[in-house]
Amino acid sequence: MNPDAERARWRDLVERRLPEAAGTRPDWPVRLDHCFARILLDHACGGPWRESVPAPAWANMPPDRLARAIELGEAVLTDRADLSALNRRSLAWRGKRGPAAPARTAMTNSWERAR
Repeated sequence: MNPDAERARWRDLVERRLPEAAGTRPDWPVRLDHCFARILLDHACGGPWRESVPAPAWANMPPDRLARAIELGEAVLTDRADLSALNRRSLAWRGKRGPAAPARTAMTNSWERAR
């Protein structure tokens, strides 16, 4: 996919699709586009994205990392990745405390193994 198309796909995912899906998912810990972006980009970068990519991340992210972030977002939408666990890890990388962690789920483990 060309870089402009991939960026458009990213923006649609975090600005429209994930926030819309959050309206039907009371178990999701976030609702806002920038929160989804933080979580997905942090995981694509293996830590806080701002430590390795200049803002705006959607325009400056290396193509392979942006593709990983999109893949993870799609996994969240299809319940193949646990958004709560991903959020907690993202917050921990940033030295922040999130909600208490429940037991790990098969969804989180399966996405991590697939990577």
